[in-house]
Amino acid sequence: MKPTGTTSRCCTCLVSPAHAYFGRARDGAADVPTADADRVELVAGKGIVGDRFFGKAAHMDAAVTLMAVEALDDIAAELDTAPFDPLLTRRNVILRGAELHPLLGHEFELESQGDVVRLMAGRPAHPCAWMDRMLAPGAHAAMRGRGGVRCQPLTSGVLHHGKAVLISPILLEPQRAGQATLRRSSRLP
Repeated sequence: MKPTGTTSRCCTCLVSPAHAYFGRARDGAADVPTADADRVELVAGKGIVGDRFFGKAAHMDAAVTLMAVEALDDIAAELDTAPFDPLLTRRNVILRGAELHPLLGHEFELESQGDVVRLMAGRPAHPCAWMDRMLAPGAHAAMRGRGGVRCQPLTSGVLHHGKAVLISPILLEPQRAGQATLRRSSRLP
């Protein structure tokens, strides 16, 4: 199959040197410097330079997390809140106009400002209970099925803030970028 390209926008590039959300949410988040970087450097098999998961064996296959900003927009609308700060999700790269879930199990590329990084989408990025505290009550449940994908960088390179092209081996539907990929329920079976 011929690769297809979807023009996206890299809205946020997060590099966080430490965990901010651990322990009990009621105790509050750790004071960890969090910034929206103009660019992030990826190293094949290791992750994002300077990030808390860089080179950690347990996270090698899921060192870079991507999410669609449309999911956050839809969740905010569902919960009748103001738009969310994407940095609060602690996802490394927030894209606009990128359907991500179908990429699971596939290699794909992100091209930005002439630089290309090849990634393998390994597993869904499930939300944690911290989302209820950091975004809004109900955000944890609303984010299920649209928390993004966890990826392994297959090549080293740089991702830049701004225009990006997602080059996929499968056809993606950008209009589905924020849609949940599984049925959400507030009750466990």
